[in-house]
Amino acid sequence: MTDVDNHVLLRGRVADVAEARTLPSGDEIVSFRLIVDRSAAARRRSSQSVDTFDCSAWTARLRAKAGRLGPGDRVEVSGELRRLFSRNGSGVSSRVYVDLGSLTRLPEPPVASNA
Repeated sequence: MTDVDNHVLLRGRVADVAEARTLPSGDEIVSFRLIVDRSAAARRRSSQSVDTFDCSAWTARLRAKAGRLGPGDRVEVSGELRRLFSRNGSGVSSRVYVDLGSLTRLPEPPVASNA
């Protein structure tokens, strides 16, 4: 574990193709959405069975890894939570995303055979 107070570790599957973009600042990022299954205990408290998290890769190494991901790929990510605020026609809104520190593609689970 790390000594950073703001640290998350998530395992899930990639929702869609990662998106590369250049910000107005000139910084390049690659972002994707991670689908994480809720625990059995959490599913008993809510009808929602998954949570989704936006993940952003800022370093060249992580951008390259994220850019190779496809829908359904199983991954483990770690990083720090960030909250962004923006102003739009209906007021101020915010979103939370994972600022990636690591990204690992996980092997596919074995398929059960009928043998």
